[in-house]
Amino acid sequence: MSKRPLIHRLCIIGVGLIGGSLARALRQAGAVDQVIGCGRSVENLQRAEELGVVDHYTTDPARAVVAADMVVVCVPLGAMRGVFEQIRDHLAPEAVVTDGGSAKGSVIEDARAAFGELPAGFVPGHPIAGTEKSGVEASFARLYNQRRVILTPVPESADWAVARTRRMWEAAGARVTCMSAVHHDDVLAATSHLPHALAFGLVDTLSRWEGEHEIFEYAAGGFRDFTRIASSDPVMWRDICLANREALARALRHYTADLVHLTALVEHGDGAALEAIFRHAKERREQFVALLEDKH
Repeated sequence: MSKRPLIHRLCIIGVGLIGGSLARALRQAGAVDQVIGCGRSVENLQRAEELGVVDHYTTDPARAVVAADMVVVCVPLGAMRGVFEQIRDHLAPEAVVTDGGSAKGSVIEDARAAFGELPAGFVPGHPIAGTEKSGVEASFARLYNQRRVILTPVPESADWAVARTRRMWEAAGARVTCMSAVHHDDVLAATSHLPHALAFGLVDTLSRWEGEHEIFEYAAGGFRDFTRIASSDPVMWRDICLANREALARALRHYTADLVHLTALVEHGDGAALEAIFRHAKERREQFVALLEDKH
């Protein structure tokens, strides 16, 4: 007798890199029976069906969640509340609702505004994985392999819902941890939101310098590598920066203070201090890379 899949009917709202990769991973693991895709772009949904990422699709979130035992909302943060409002009265009694948003405080706030009393199956989450590409064609089954997924349960989240959400991500290959939404937003402001803001800001600054064409013509691989994430979706990152603005503003102020210090060292020609900063940064980055390689 075959083993019953972990999820009978999975609903992915927002079938792009994050949602599409989750569907692919769960299919590959034999952990899902049926996948329903939902989104605003019919063209993207049709492509998802052609690629075998979803079995059926609809542009109506209310229809998409009917009879689903797992609902994963992977839309930009600015669209979360609207989706929650549309699905509120159409969820199965024991459906789990989770998400892939990069800022958890705003998602929880939007859910409370939409649902009123949060359902026991609501479990906020954030997969720490991605690329600068978007859309279902950018999705791939191994995106979450040995990558972190953070769950930030609220007091209303039932233990069974947290457990089912954890098992889903583990079936996709992820390593799951839990923490508070506040702690998550502070950590991600420093490790993800700040680097993206800096990459976008640097490219924008250089694009407005005198001699812009020469600057980009002679830019080397280091510039390309450092600014790769500035090719990410601007709308998504606008929403992330606004949703987590307090924590991101603190991170930006901290970085600005260190940048002012670095500027002073350059102006004063303090080679020893510059080398110390660069050496410390090099050592810490090598430790970080080695840790990632060990995990893979």
